[in-house]
Amino acid sequence: MNEQIVIAFSTFPDKEIAQKIARDLVENAIVACANLVPSVESIYFWNEKVETSAEVFAIFKMTAARYPEFESRLRKLHPYDVPEIVRLNIAEGSAEYLRWIGESCGRN
Repeated sequence: MNEQIVIAFSTFPDKEIAQKIARDLVENAIVACANLVPSVESIYFWNEKVETSAEVFAIFKMTAARYPEFESRLRKLHPYDVPEIVRLNIAEGSAEYLRWIGESCGRN
């Protein structure tokens, strides 16, 4: 496995928006997979006060080569002023699964 695989996290205001953006990213081979975790509670500091929101949490899997396009497209599609976009490099994992991510992100 030569390609570096990464995962990225983001949150969305609702399921429909999360699904629409995740589908776009998968259909365009930017990410191999998006897992949507509905109904997470987020507590955060915004505009000088503590806020609480129900959100949808998303986990995206992709190659490091696709990450710049992922971040750019997510920023364009995301409704938040400051969307959560956090990247983690994968050190190890199932060889077959990591290969599948690489192949999925390499199609088109």
